[in-house]
Order: sequence, then structure tokens, then C-alpha cells
Amino acid sequence: MAKIVILSGNPTKTSRLDTILGVVEKQLREANLEIEWIRVRDLPAEDLLHARFDSEAIIRANALIEQADGVVIATPVYKASYTGILKAYLDLLPQKGLNGKLVLPLAIGGTIAHLLAIDYALGPLLAALGVRHVLAGAFVQDTQVKKNEDGTGEIEAEAARRLQESTEQFVHELYWHVKKKQSNQEEQIVK
Repeated sequence: MAKIVILSGNPTKTSRLDTILGVVEKQLREANLEIEWIRVRDLPAEDLLHARFDSEAIIRANALIEQADGVVIATPVYKASYTGILKAYLDLLPQKGLNGKLVLPLAIGGTIAHLLAIDYALGPLLAALGVRHVLAGAFVQDTQVKKNEDGTGEIEAEAARRLQESTEQFVHELYWHVKKKQSNQEEQIVK
């Protein structure tokens, strides 16, 4: 079974991004994938701010990433970029900590102008971490996600369709990615 980490760079406990990630998680579970979460906001703030590579919480989070076949990286977009809290955690990953991982970037922002944050802000950072295969991902405007009084949320049909298509592509690519990885490992054993 393929292992996925959902990495949330959301600094707040309740937001529209959580609604998006709930939909993605459900779709990934339906595909029988093993899912772990890293909510960066739940990591010790001092460890993030002081770049404590030896922190037990950071070591545990990095181990989840290391064991994963794929990573869903999600962030709200503020001032045309990913959140500082997400960057603080990604700075604590090893130099090529995402090497060999399939990555699905997701973002939510207040304006369609923030759509490019995935490609022009997050993309170079992921490349620096060794990601060779970044899927197109999905950007959702925050106006496309409605928060209900009971704390649940709803995503407008067009945005939900794009999110579903991105997640389906991720699952499809992931199966090929894992199959290729297993084949390479078997070849190494034979040699």
C-alpha cells in the first residue's frame, strides 16, 4: 500500500483549506492509500523558529516524509506566496528531503491572481528539496469554499471538480510511481 503524507501549512485551526484537505483525504482513502498528517501549526513553534533539527517532533515529522511515496502539500496563499510556517518546516527537511516523492501542491487564496503562487513560489522551493515530479495541483479561491455554521464546509462544483481531477491524477501517477520504485528495488536485489 502506498503511503501518503498530507502536509498542511495552514497556520489556523479552522479554515477553508481544511475543507479542501478533508475532500482530498476522503478521495485518497477511497483509493486505499495509507495516510499520515503533518499539521505544521501543531509542531512546536520554538523548534520551527529556532531551526531545531534535533527536535523529537521535527525528527518524527521528517521520518513520515521519508517513508512516504507521495506528499500532498497544502497552503493558503498570503501576499502571493505560501505561508511562513510551511517554509519554516520545509527548511528543517534534509537538503533533498523530497527526492523521489510524488508531490501534489494545493493552495487556496483570495484572488485568482494568486494562482501562480504554486508555480512561481512553491515550485522553486520544491525543486530545491529534490522533487522531480510535481503535479499541476489545484488552486481554489476562498470564495469557492463556504463554511457552514456547524463547522463543516462545502466546495463549489467547479472547484470541487478540479480538486477531484488533481487528486485522481495524483492517485494514478502514484500507483505508477510506486510500481516503478518496487521494480527498481527488485532489480537492485537481483544485481
